[in-house]
Amino acid sequence: MNPFDLAILKFFNHFAFRSALFDRMTMGMESFYFTRGLGLICLLWWLWFRHGPAARRDREIVIATTVAAFLALFIGRLLAHYLPFRLRPMADPTLMMRFPADAFTCKAPVIRTWSSFPSDHAMMWCAVATGIYLASRRLGIVTFIYTIIFICFPRIYLGMHYPTDVLAGAVLGIVICLILNHPTIRERIATPALDWSIKYQGVFYAAVFLLSFELASQFDELRKLGEFLLKNA
Repeated sequence: MNPFDLAILKFFNHFAFRSALFDRMTMGMESFYFTRGLGLICLLWWLWFRHGPAARRDREIVIATTVAAFLALFIGRLLAHYLPFRLRPMADPTLMMRFPADAFTCKAPVIRTWSSFPSDHAMMWCAVATGIYLASRRLGIVTFIYTIIFICFPRIYLGMHYPTDVLAGAVLGIVICLILNHPTIRERIATPALDWSIKYQGVFYAAVFLLSFELASQFDELRKLGEFLLKNA
């Protein structure tokens, strides 16, 4: 345990269980799709339909950012699987701390078996926040603040991640989004999708709606289905 992680965990853990209402609110922020990222997906939709001289650029950013979010989630899972396993704070008895996630969520026994590093939530939603920032700086700043408070903070406070898990995930997500939003790369990614949105509007928007739902839920249902199939194969 490095001093940076330990100091921040101890600071946050000092407030745990002092208010059952605050603990449950924090659990709600982590559990509900809206506070976990659905609001950010709604902002991407708003950017897509925002009119103005930069409408095409906005749509290119939305497409590249959506791809970046998916890629960030995929890379996050690969890193967690192939990097050395890191026990989550709430599952580490040597910390001698008790976290609200153990007391208030039924997911705790499941995520105990998942490596803590890096935070795929931080990777994915910081990638989305970066894309929103590229389209609108003012909205992007608000989005980053939202991401820190409603997505990153609960995962540390509840004992699901170490601060460095979240910090590393955030940096990786931002970098991935910036790379895919380089004008040359962004145009190559977005042009086919923009063509499809004109030629096959019905199919395109139905597919995008489904993809938006899966991103908002971080593919929870598909992951559960995959785990079930692997266990019963």
